[in-house]
Amino acid sequence: MSNLDRFIHNPLLHRRQLLKYGLTGLGLTTATLAWQSLKPQATARIPVVPANSPMMGNSFSPMQTLRDFDYGTVKQENGRTVREFRMVAGNTTLQLNTAVSFNSWNFNGRVPGPTLRAKAGELIRVSFLNQAGHAHSLHFHGFHPAAMDGIKPIRNGTGMIYEFEAEPYGLHLYHCHVSPVTRHIGKGLYGMLIIDPPEPRPVADEMVLLMGGYDTNDDGKNELYAFNGVPDYYMMHPIEIYQHQLIRLYVLNTIEIDPVVTFHLHANMFRVYPTGMTLQPTHSTDVITMGTAERHILEFEFKYPGEFMFHPHQDRIAENGCMGAFKVVSAT
Repeated sequence: MSNLDRFIHNPLLHRRQLLKYGLTGLGLTTATLAWQSLKPQATARIPVVPANSPMMGNSFSPMQTLRDFDYGTVKQENGRTVREFRMVAGNTTLQLNTAVSFNSWNFNGRVPGPTLRAKAGELIRVSFLNQAGHAHSLHFHGFHPAAMDGIKPIRNGTGMIYEFEAEPYGLHLYHCHVSPVTRHIGKGLYGMLIIDPPEPRPVADEMVLLMGGYDTNDDGKNELYAFNGVPDYYMMHPIEIYQHQLIRLYVLNTIEIDPVVTFHLHANMFRVYPTGMTLQPTHSTDVITMGTAERHILEFEFKYPGEFMFHPHQDRIAENGCMGAFKVVSAT
């Protein structure tokens, strides 16, 4: 087991270990942490995802990333729920396609970073360790004190504890905020934070789609694009879903350099929950426009079986990797 794996998965994090890495911003107890889930008791119909889904030469599979939610480690402190996460900044070579590899800067060895998930009103505590060779940080969108804003660079080999209330409920993002921010995000230092409302949303097949761009030759332009890290992955490996099943997409635009992008779904309409901060949709459409860092919850069901594409309606972006498809399986 690597040092990264030990840091992320070890349920005991002692004060002495925190001091070793400079994680002394806030106190942590050394009690054993219990794992808990936020998932509703009822379940959606979700096709089985093969454990050996293709990784395209990488250390992670976008098919696993799609429905992978990190609920952290839960414990009680002074009568309230605390949800703890561990994040490590590092470097990983990504295989974008058969011809192009890319030196990514990332969180927990993957692009995008883990999808963190908490419930409104909980206390979020993130232990961050920088092992990437450069100064990095963690900036979360949402409400938090100035000291937790993540604009202070954290030197390589040191760390920081970020602690804040889980508010407001909705769909948020996190990313490195060290200058130049565009480069740090473009290299892969970004991810999603979902804060669930006090009362859970209806049961659905839930997935995350983060759009990202890659400037592969440092010319200030993106040459390749992707959903969940790997260009064209969901075109080569369509996402299986069931006919008539409620689908909930958490969609986030993290494409830097290009100022705006759209998301279009073929042969359907989706209901829009802007920034995930409403419990009722504001409207229905089949295409939505998002600036960088803009995000929405989109819900829909497919009436007919078959394969249906999704992509930005900017053809250059879609044709250079930001394209995928749903494979709708008959419910009978």
